[in-house]
Amino acid sequence: MNIHTKTLRIRGDERGSLIALEAEQDIPFAIARVYYIFGTKQGVERGFHAHKALQQVAVAVRGSCTMLFDDGHEKTEIVLDAPDKGVYIGPKIWREMNNFSEDCVLLVFADQHYDEADYLRNYDEFLAYLRATEKP
Repeated sequence: MNIHTKTLRIRGDERGSLIALEAEQDIPFAIARVYYIFGTKQGVERGFHAHKALQQVAVAVRGSCTMLFDDGHEKTEIVLDAPDKGVYIGPKIWREMNNFSEDCVLLVFADQHYDEADYLRNYDEFLAYLRATEKP
């Protein structure tokens, strides 16, 4: 599956902590867009889509959430619950997000600008896209 977690390096001293994220180093691509999700109500689930080409790195800089990933063959869950834990999400990965803590702030780095044509928002269409693009 084209996802992996990464422990981000914490720097700091008696004044506090800092995590610096640099494009093409800590984030494995040039960053075209940054966004964050916050204020998600209890019980709300988000995501329910995949991307044809987009790469992302997600970090819960505050609070926690659970991310479900599906590549059409297997599924896995990752709990993001620390500001030094990130997850790289490659293209063609279905994602769902749930179990948001009340204080969750999910920061996401993307390698492309927003493009609705890159989204696969229906699970059956996602599976059909995978079948059509998989190498024999």
